[in-house]
Amino acid sequence: MTTHRIAVIPGDGIGKEVLPEGMRVLDAAGKKFGITFDWTIFDWSCEVFAKTGRMMPPDGLDQLRTFEAIYLGAVGFPGVPDHVSLWGLLIPIRRGFRQYINLRPVRLLKGVRSPLAGRGPSDIDMVIVRENNEGEYSEIGGRLYKDTPDELAVQQAVFTRKGCDRVMRYAFELARRREKKHVTSATKSNGIIHSMPYWDERFAAIAKEYPDVKTAQYHIDILTAHFVQHPDWFDVVVGSNLFGDILSDLGPAIAGSIGIAPGGNINPEKDAPSMFEPVHGSAPDIAGKGIANPVAQVWTGAMMLEHLGHPDAARAVVAAIERLVEDGKTVTRDLGGKASTAEVGQAIASLV
Repeated sequence: MTTHRIAVIPGDGIGKEVLPEGMRVLDAAGKKFGITFDWTIFDWSCEVFAKTGRMMPPDGLDQLRTFEAIYLGAVGFPGVPDHVSLWGLLIPIRRGFRQYINLRPVRLLKGVRSPLAGRGPSDIDMVIVRENNEGEYSEIGGRLYKDTPDELAVQQAVFTRKGCDRVMRYAFELARRREKKHVTSATKSNGIIHSMPYWDERFAAIAKEYPDVKTAQYHIDILTAHFVQHPDWFDVVVGSNLFGDILSDLGPAIAGSIGIAPGGNINPEKDAPSMFEPVHGSAPDIAGKGIANPVAQVWTGAMMLEHLGHPDAARAVVAAIERLVEDGKTVTRDLGGKASTAEVGQAIASLV
């Protein structure tokens, strides 16, 4: 029996509803595959911020450092500005633990209808590899002449050779393990004159190390159009922090529902915990109603299982999701059903 110590951060909104279902399914998978989870829950959220002025304690990273992984629900709620909640919790974790890969699979499952006419599961099966520590999401910058007619804001993007090369190599290594063996780079070198041409140069250099992997490169504006018109073109897509963020929301949208989209913030070297969170946000408009789709949280848990060295258990969880969704009898309203959050979680757990 293998035991893993996991930090759990339910967070805000529907995170508090879907995360227990993810834990339920992982515990069920654990019983079948000889795995136990030592869950430790951290009540860090916008609600806590409203009371304390902090999203997490000053020693929050030190508290999390001893765990093998972090399982997170969602962050953000009305009353706390999004930049406060994000920079108070998620980004310090991503950067403090060098989670420089944001990994977001995008698949159209059988039983889910894509908003793209005529598209089926074989047409939409890709992985977005997003640079997660630098790029456009830099803290470098500031404001001058605040609250005057001359007020200005400066935001500095940061692209390092180390940062570009490592995310691109990760994308190429991932592509080598997939059937199509293809990597697409998201760029905007015709308009962003310094950082994006540099990104293109590093992509070309890394591509030479992988002659067995085919490549393509598109400016981000036409790339978003191709996602809609030609999703079957894509296998592994690598992008900067901003472009990867945008594409990994567009991808699940064409795959039928952001409610089924998993995600992971990965430290590939495993010298610090990785954090696993679904792509969807806290959805305050449906929070507390028991109707949120827990599939993304469950699938995110499968990604955590694989990261922890249990690929068979991970595949079993994904297979259970596939069976449930294809059957269509126990799904939430975003997939055309009437099941509650808990009913979906229980159903997946019974199928593992």
